[in-house]
Amino acid sequence: MRGLTLIPHTINVNFFRYRYFAFLLSLALVFGSFFLLGTRGLNFGIDFTGGTAIEIRTPEKPDIGKLREGLNALGLGDVLIQEFGQPQDLLIRLPQQKETPESLKVYQDCLEQNRKANDQTPCPTAQSEAIAKVQGRLKSFFKSGEVDYRRVEFVGPQVGEELKRQGLIAITLSILAIMGYIWLRFEWQFAISATVATTLHDVVLTLGLFSLTRMQFDVSTLAAILLVAGYSVNDTVVVFDRIREDMRKYKKKPLAELINVAINETLPRTTMTSFTTLLALFALYIFGGEVIRGFIYALIFGIVVGTYSSIYVAAPLLVYLGVRPSSLKPSGDQTPEAA
Repeated sequence: MRGLTLIPHTINVNFFRYRYFAFLLSLALVFGSFFLLGTRGLNFGIDFTGGTAIEIRTPEKPDIGKLREGLNALGLGDVLIQEFGQPQDLLIRLPQQKETPESLKVYQDCLEQNRKANDQTPCPTAQSEAIAKVQGRLKSFFKSGEVDYRRVEFVGPQVGEELKRQGLIAITLSILAIMGYIWLRFEWQFAISATVATTLHDVVLTLGLFSLTRMQFDVSTLAAILLVAGYSVNDTVVVFDRIREDMRKYKKKPLAELINVAINETLPRTTMTSFTTLLALFALYIFGGEVIRGFIYALIFGIVVGTYSSIYVAAPLLVYLGVRPSSLKPSGDQTPEAA
């Protein structure tokens, strides 16, 4: 909206002055994140570990403690119950069930009988039997009415391993593509600086947050990590564009001073973009439901650290990577040198 801004366009803050404090803070957070990832790891969801997610709406407000006690008494492992949305909305997570020799024999006998009878009826597995046990317990628990099953999703362990491998490949290729794009658009110093800010800072800190909070890390969270990288790069490119423009315009000014000018000039746009994006994300976090909560959680944190890193990590690093006006690629709209 024209005329609406959170930061006045005349702002003049010496961001470069606080670079050492920002570097120390970022280094502490990055090493802390690596420590958490190495010692606690990530709380992978059933997308990566295998298992079943059952989303239900109960006929009445449940007693979570008694319901959890009843489901854990089934001997299916650590059954997790999570509330979301309305008080009657629950998400139940079952771990991957191990097939015993007896259950495998029953399954194979069923397959053979179906083949002879040309019957397409699914044969019982350890996982399907576990789901049936849960449904039976829920039916006996809520005697006032039927439980509404919104979704029942099962992911096998092999699929989970494949998703992990594909996710790692996707992140690696994304980082290489980002680095190549920045290198072609600017110079190699800009590419390294943006990669450090995006990958070693924003992505690692987001992963560290998930390790610290033990929030579930699933496929939607992985997609959010890629979006965080993209948002951070976009924010960094805006600042880099203004730095390069000012370097061509004011060739005699020190780079530190040019960085401060560029950050202050782009700050109203940066804060307004981040603020409006966060408004939408907070609304989705509150009203979007449990299914997308991890995805939104990662995006909210990623936007905050991405905005910070574009100002306090990516831009100051250019000074130490030896960027000079003479090293810039020629431009077709060169302006006369200014003092």
